[in-house]
Amino acid sequence: MLKIVMAGTTALFLTASSIANAQSSQTSAPASPERLNAADRNSLTDMRIDLAKAALQLTPDQEKLWPPVETAIRARTDDRKARIAKIQETVGRRADESRVEVMRNRDPIAFLQRRSEALAQRSADLDKLAEAWQPLYKTLSPEQRQRMTALAIFVLHDMSDAVERRRAQSEDED
Repeated sequence: MLKIVMAGTTALFLTASSIANAQSSQTSAPASPERLNAADRNSLTDMRIDLAKAALQLTPDQEKLWPPVETAIRARTDDRKARIAKIQETVGRRADESRVEVMRNRDPIAFLQRRSEALAQRSADLDKLAEAWQPLYKTLSPEQRQRMTALAIFVLHDMSDAVERRRAQSEDED
């Protein structure tokens, strides 16, 4: 069973990577590649939620505890989209400035405040997600917990790879 879950997870993330790569390769400005469009992001979120739910193979009693988890996952995704949109807006306002002007006009206090707000939001989202998972997690069998752990490790590894790819890409652009 674990092999099936891992194969499905791999397929999901390969598909997601393909969508992201196709989307960014269609952009005209390589310095700021377009992100997934709203429909693709929603589809990706739906696939991730469906994968997590399928991997857990919830019992009917556990299914009753799933809606708050899904709501928390979607709320976290929506908040992340809002943070990214805010960053893109800030970057967009400075697009016509040279790098020297951007550095000269940078306000480190405002940056720290924005960063603090973003981290506080992420923290609150993670707290809500943990609270939503807690009742369901208590009912999971040892096998379900193993599948959840394997899925989480795979997702974290994939996220780490994505961060490294972005860093390498931004270094190449500089």
